[in-house]
Amino acid sequence: MDANLRFWRTEGQSFFQRFLLWMDVLDPLLLLKSSDEIRRARLLLENSGKTLSEPIQNDQVFWSTSSVHPDTDKITPVLFRPPGHLNPKFIFAYNLSFLQFVFHTYTTGFTLLNGNGTTKAEDYSVQQKQIFYSLGAISYAACIGALPFVFMNRYTLQSPLTQLVVKKLLPAPLLGLMSAFTVVVVRSPEFENGIEVMDRNGKVVGVSQKAGEKAVKETALSRAVLFGTTFFLPAVLMHFVERAKFAKTPRALASVRILVVISVLAGMLPVSLSMFPQCGEIKRADLEPEIVSSTEETELFYNRGI
Repeated sequence: MDANLRFWRTEGQSFFQRFLLWMDVLDPLLLLKSSDEIRRARLLLENSGKTLSEPIQNDQVFWSTSSVHPDTDKITPVLFRPPGHLNPKFIFAYNLSFLQFVFHTYTTGFTLLNGNGTTKAEDYSVQQKQIFYSLGAISYAACIGALPFVFMNRYTLQSPLTQLVVKKLLPAPLLGLMSAFTVVVVRSPEFENGIEVMDRNGKVVGVSQKAGEKAVKETALSRAVLFGTTFFLPAVLMHFVERAKFAKTPRALASVRILVVISVLAGMLPVSLSMFPQCGEIKRADLEPEIVSSTEETELFYNRGI
């Protein structure tokens, strides 16, 4: 079993444990670590069960878990590491189709680079298929996200009720739904071809479509909760701010809104990532017959992805 997964399986048994770990893994300062520092930390983590000439430190564990893909053993590009998700790139994403496109391009790239990397197929390139699916998902999600505003402006629907629905109520569930949609589309090869499942000793016992489906569903749900909530809560909070007239000018109001969105995002990101174990578990009875017959383990493990 990969060192990162072994760490998550050992230390992240409960939601609260996972939440505390993600608070450390999401430290933006980890983005400043060099590739050499990350590789050294990775080596220490891989050998943490052996006798070491140099003890591993807790922060070195997070260098590896925040930067190295557990399936491919490659260092993830800086902007697509989990700490890179903590930025206000989508604060106004629901207002303009171009910003919708930028937002979904980033989140789709994040999904592509942080999904389960064990999917294999002989007759075509999984990577090429995922890229093709990604382009389609980005275009579709951006169009659907911007459609209510285009429709409202096209037919000059300016009634208070329309403004409330389109600008206040609709963006949060729509963005959450489209975020989950892009996860399912981009990672569809995982439930089409299956992902590797392992026993408690880390030995791969088979490739399971059902485990792939479970991994994708859990990630899609966590992504929907993250972005849906991150738009819904600020809208509610800003309603009370506007009514209380804390911000006297439009510029001050915009600054407060940015601060509120960033604060909600900073809180919701570790919450959404902690909803499900990073080292996922699935009962043997829920897997394919060929896997059930190949092992006596009652529970098997897989990399859920982010």
